Amino acid sequence: MRSKLHDHRLLTPAELELMTILWAEGPGTVRRVMDSLPVDRQPAYTTVSTILRILEQKGFVTSRKEGRSHVYGATVERDQYEGRNLRQLVGSLFGGDPSALVRRLVSDESLDQDDLLELQRIVDERLKP
Repeated sequence: MRSKLHDHRLLTPAELELMTILWAEGPGTVRRVMDSLPVDRQPAYTTVSTILRILEQKGFVTSRKEGRSHVYGATVERDQYEGRNLRQLVGSLFGGDPSALVRRLVSDESLDQDDLLELQRIVDERLKP
């Protein structure tokens, strides 16, 4: 079955929060996902269950029945999602010019010397033959 991921929708903040848990910790039940949320962010069980079902409808997760519970797991790798959305961001916000994104990033005053050196190291590594 073809994933609905090809519809290029972004995840909502709540969906991304749950996906981040599944990416980091692997498949889990609604209860386990809830237990991984920050203490100050504890939505109702039904809310988490609904969001996971929506993610399944969108093609981001799959589920299997285990006893009385459903176990949800990511069907899309984090780097796939990040890459697709970065390309979308470059296309829509930076006019398709990746160097405009990099210029904006390195001109950000919140980056310190260590951040800039790390970015330079990453570029230098990528340019190696």
